[in-house]
Amino acid sequence: MEGFWENILVITAARYSVFILSTLLFLAIFELVTSYKNWEEIKSGNLAVAMATGGKLFGIAMIFRFSIEHNDSLLVSMGWGIYGFVLLIAGYLFFEFLTPFMKVDEEIGNGNKAVGFISMVISVGLAYVIGASIVG
Repeated sequence: MEGFWENILVITAARYSVFILSTLLFLAIFELVTSYKNWEEIKSGNLAVAMATGGKLFGIAMIFRFSIEHNDSLLVSMGWGIYGFVLLIAGYLFFEFLTPFMKVDEEIGNGNKAVGFISMVISVGLAYVIGASIVG
């Protein structure tokens, strides 16, 4: 009989729990980085913020997906997930830095859907590249 911590249901629940807690923490960090309040803006119908936040959520999930797929250890998967998040947030800050002719954060907060969409696509694209780089 296999041990409790080797049971696939327990492993799945553990990885799921780590992902949910990490996502909540990472979204709180994104909330600190942006000048607007994500959930207040989404509640008021700001589609640009919803797209940008959705891209970040998808990006975090994609990074953890690759991290889990390529690592047996929960601790190693978590480490790669955290590292991937750091790269994702760095990508967001680079996006702001590389567009000095406009303030990306301000445009998204003001409801500019085009900028929100580009932010979403950048987050998703970066997540694919980051995820493809994760090895076990």
